[in-house]
Amino acid sequence: MAVIIKDDLCIGCGSCEGTCPFGVIEMKDDKAVINVGCTSCGACVESCPVEAIINIAEEVVLVGDKNSYKNVFVYIELYEGKPRNVGLELLGQGRMLADKMNQKLAAVIIGDKVADLAKEAFAFGADTVYLVEAPELKNFSTDGYAMAFEDLIQTYKPSVILYGATKDGRDLGPRIACRVRTGLTADCTGLGIDEETGLVAWTRPAFGGNIMATILCPEHRPQMGTVRPSVFKKPVPDYTKTGEIINVASKAKAEDIRTKLIDIIKIAGSSVNLHEAKIIVSGGRGMGKPENFALVQALADVLGASVGSSRAAVDAGWMPYPHQVGQTGKTVGPTIYFACGISGAIQHLAGMSSSEVIIAINNDPEAPIFGVANYGIVGDVLEVLPVLTEELKIALKK
Repeated sequence: MAVIIKDDLCIGCGSCEGTCPFGVIEMKDDKAVINVGCTSCGACVESCPVEAIINIAEEVVLVGDKNSYKNVFVYIELYEGKPRNVGLELLGQGRMLADKMNQKLAAVIIGDKVADLAKEAFAFGADTVYLVEAPELKNFSTDGYAMAFEDLIQTYKPSVILYGATKDGRDLGPRIACRVRTGLTADCTGLGIDEETGLVAWTRPAFGGNIMATILCPEHRPQMGTVRPSVFKKPVPDYTKTGEIINVASKAKAEDIRTKLIDIIKIAGSSVNLHEAKIIVSGGRGMGKPENFALVQALADVLGASVGSSRAAVDAGWMPYPHQVGQTGKTVGPTIYFACGISGAIQHLAGMSSSEVIIAINNDPEAPIFGVANYGIVGDVLEVLPVLTEELKIALKK
């Protein structure tokens, strides 16, 4: 879909300029001009009084029989041969969707010599496991994994597919969506079933987290989305549960994969592994300067925790981006989250409010962070942190 303006018809009235929700239309030489950033939403088309703005639609390919697409697939992303938490979290959500749709839940595991992982998928709720194994698939590659997944879709026709909104998931999901000509809702934080249509209702933040948009995919299949890690809790596993394993031969060949993994160089330690962390100690603008993050690190060291940061601290150059928690950083859900000198902007809350226990330290008793905190300390974070660290150090030695 593309929006264009016919210069010969444009009268320069400016109606479209004020209508564009993204502010990408401006008047130049008494003519409307569309700048980079247009999403083809169509708001300007309806506002033009002389029909000088039109949508040019690409060929739309609709699914013939949508009822032939059934069951919910969850992509189980692997890291160093083990399932990432996000895949197990999504099995819980997939179970909920499948039950409401009266369909089955399937896990998709792609790799090499990973058959033993099927028991994990069954334990966390899968009825079926589709296992695609090949030496070429030992390490993630966009070409190989997309080819394997496309073949699964064409053969088994799932109605819904869930991917984690990770580096790999954000790479794989859009590639598959393009190949099978369907939509993809990115970075979802909520899933449900629309009562009127029976479609999956994908909820995601929009406009910097200021609103929540709910998106449906009525005419294409599968319905697909990426879901942020740690938004949902993992279901309680039942290792007595079993199911059907379907081995699927991989059609990917070595020559089909255009990239080659030469080496893996780990440049970040466990302190940045926020998605998997049980305890996170985060610092914000209230820490005052980068040197004061040593106090955050000291508390994290005592607790065996990971170090997080607000966007303000990252933008100030006090902490590197991999530590950022929030709407534009990582979504986390640890057992305990310490918010040190963090006021609690809505974008930050969107990334950590699912934490089980939130402990906030801030000198402003009206700070929004106290609205979601289980425990709050009103005071100077630079004075509170050293005392808290020492007391915890003593308590943990007992």
